[in-house]
Parts: sequence; C-alpha cells; structure tokens
Amino acid sequence: MQKLVDLRSDTVTKPSPEMRKAMVEAEVGDDVFGEDPTVNALQKKAAELLAKEASIFVSSGTMANQLAIRAQTHHGDEIIADKNCHNFKFESGGVAALSGVLVHTIEGERGILKVEQIKEAIRPKDHHFAITRLISLENTHNQGGGSIYPLEEIIRIRELADEEGLAMHLDGARLFNASVASGIAVKEYARYFDSVSFCLSKGLGCPVGSLVVGSAELIDKVHRYRKMYGGGMRQVGIIAAAGIYALDHNIPRLKEDHGNAKELSGALHRIKGVAINPEEVETNIVIFDVAGTGMDAQSVTDRLRERGVLVLPRSPTRVRAVTHLDVDVEDMGRAIEAIHQILS
Repeated sequence: MQKLVDLRSDTVTKPSPEMRKAMVEAEVGDDVFGEDPTVNALQKKAAELLAKEASIFVSSGTMANQLAIRAQTHHGDEIIADKNCHNFKFESGGVAALSGVLVHTIEGERGILKVEQIKEAIRPKDHHFAITRLISLENTHNQGGGSIYPLEEIIRIRELADEEGLAMHLDGARLFNASVASGIAVKEYARYFDSVSFCLSKGLGCPVGSLVVGSAELIDKVHRYRKMYGGGMRQVGIIAAAGIYALDHNIPRLKEDHGNAKELSGALHRIKGVAINPEEVETNIVIFDVAGTGMDAQSVTDRLRERGVLVLPRSPTRVRAVTHLDVDVEDMGRAIEAIHQILS
C-alpha cells in the first residue's frame, strides 16, 4: 500500500527511532514534586536557548499560550492581538473562559501587526474602558501562511510596550522555523518578550509537549496556573526526553521543510487559476486559493485524499498544506503530481 503524503499539519509527525530510543532510556521522577531529572534538563535547555531565567514544560501549545496570558493579566483586562492569531481564533475561547479578558483584535498583513496599529488600539486610561495589559504576537503566523515577524517591527512594538507599561507574549509555536529561515537566533526574538511559548510537537517532531519561558517570577506564576488547570504531570521525563532529542538534532533540518514548501508553492503558481504568491512562502506553510479553477477547497481536499495526499481546507476556496520531517522530496513530488492531475 502506497504511503500517504500527509500535509494537513506538522503536528502529524511521528517520533523517529532515535527519538523513541531516547524516550525509552529516559530517567524519570515525579515532576509535580520537581523530581523528574529529564524534565528539569529540558526546562534548563529551553531557558538557555532563549536566554531567559526559567521555563516550564506543558502538554500543548494551547496550554502554553493560555497559561502565559493568565499569568500576566487580570479578569476584565484587554489584550491586543491579530484577528487571526491562534490564541484568539483556535483555542476554544480560552482567553475569555480561563483568563476573563477581552481581546482587541486588529487585522494584520498576513498576521503581522504594525506598531501604529497597536498604538491606536491601546485603551485610554479611563474607568469606562478595559485596561490594556498585554500585547500578543505570533511568529511564525499560522494563518499568515507561516509568515515571519520582522525583528525590527518587534523592537518598535517593544519600545511602545515599555512606554505604556504593557507586557508582551510571543506565541512562538513555530519559532524555530522563523529562526532557521531568517538566520535570527531564537534568543534574539525572545529578548523582546516577557513570555514566549514554543511547541515541540510540530516541526521538531515530538509526540507531545510545549514550553513557556520567561523570568523566574513569571514562570512561578505559570507553574501555579498549570496546577490549577490540571496540567501537572508525573513521570513525564519519557516525553521530555523527546524534546531534548529534538532540540539537539531536529532544528537545522527545518530548512528542508522550507525547501519543500517553496517547491510546492512554485508548482502551484504555475497552475492556471490557482492564486498564490511564492515569495510569501517563507517557512513550511503553503496556503493557496483555488477559486479560479472553478473548484472549491473541500472538493480539492477530497480528490487529493483519493490520490493519497492529505491537505486541509481553510475557507470555502483556500487550502493549506504544511511540510514537515515525515515528508521527503519524493513525497513532495507525488503531492505535486496529484495536485496537477486535479487542478490543471
């Protein structure tokens, strides 16, 4: 039976034999007591990579974002974020349910907000208004097609945040993709944020897990809320070992995923009726519009599935494909061939 080419998300990656070996051999303890040596080693490594005081291991990117927001806001506050950002659009209303905060959404360009937009969104200091407390950015931006946040814009936003006394959170689920593609170290991105979350279970290839990094004081608060949300885990070094392996071995190879995404975007650009700008494909996410072909996203998705290629419809006419470590050059060729058969 021919292997499926699964481009639905980089979350579908499976741990490699080497990663599984590291998991099997992991030394474990009770992490709720702070006694799992492998978790402690992962947290130390993550903090050092991002040049922060501390980090904490959590089960998912959604939990990481929600904990960071909860630890830096009060009920009735407001945060500023892009209208299509993950922690507003795809986390089941968690900011409202768990943190009790409003989200002042702004429409960015492929998810990228300008400092002028953010400045305009900050509420006046008046009892009629919610208190603006936090700016949340996403790098890379999922709905922006894996767009990379320009560092110079982040610096300008940080300067505004300092002037206004605001905290900043980075949803860095795919931060390492941004770093590999831009050549900017993750610690350089992280230095402008009070909290940063990043996922191990996407392009880095782990079966589960994310981290929140920040100051020791902030991570202590995050730790309390992790317990409150039921996120305390016990002999979790078994999966923390996968994270250590990923950070040691799987970062440079993200470049291959970006190359495959570029190959796919170029092929799509050559198909009449498909709308995509290959120049905007910066990392491993490819979003294309099929309206000009006379087809809709769901029918394209269904017909590709019949040919062994899995993608996701993101709107009535837009389709998303995400490259990752389980998709090699040969798989990419099969996917491109199938897309040509359907759309050309």
